[in-house]
Amino acid sequence: MVAKDENRARAHVGGLHIAESPPGQAPAWSAHDRSFAVESELVLRLADGRLGYEVARVAPYVKTYADEGPQGASEAGEGEDDGHSFVAWLGGEPAGEVRLSRHWNGCASIDDLVVGQAFRRRGVARALVEHAIAWSRAQQLAGVVLETQSNNVAACTLYAACGFTLEGFDAGLYRALQPGTREVALFWYWREPR
Repeated sequence: MVAKDENRARAHVGGLHIAESPPGQAPAWSAHDRSFAVESELVLRLADGRLGYEVARVAPYVKTYADEGPQGASEAGEGEDDGHSFVAWLGGEPAGEVRLSRHWNGCASIDDLVVGQAFRRRGVARALVEHAIAWSRAQQLAGVVLETQSNNVAACTLYAACGFTLEGFDAGLYRALQPGTREVALFWYWREPR
């Protein structure tokens, strides 16, 4: 129960409150909330058997996840349960949401993470990622896994700052949705420090 108490204490810091949302009752996020400006991308490199990256500037554009269909659903066969939705509330308004499930590999999976435009750069995303880590611990899972894209540099920077490591990629995953895209799927893992 220590993880629950730690998580509860963290959830109330700075007026932010995180609570589980009943199935089907999570906020409906707009396309505006599911978009961000892209000004740089991660360029992957492999050195000494380790995956690394550099950040490269690109011509600015806006990326909108709403164009890609429903969010938060686990990939077929990946999740063992229907998942859990946790909503961050700030000033009585929904500020963000993280959807979690049990991945087939024994980790918690962050299936979706969204922060409303009006609440960005206020610690909401970090609080939700920390909540996911606490949930993984409380469930006694092996760690946390998530997937994001090479053009979501802000998210990648956050995950690295929260202790995640980049451990895999798939250069072809998004080509079915957008032929010719340069987006690369990136797989990040968090594991309990040893």
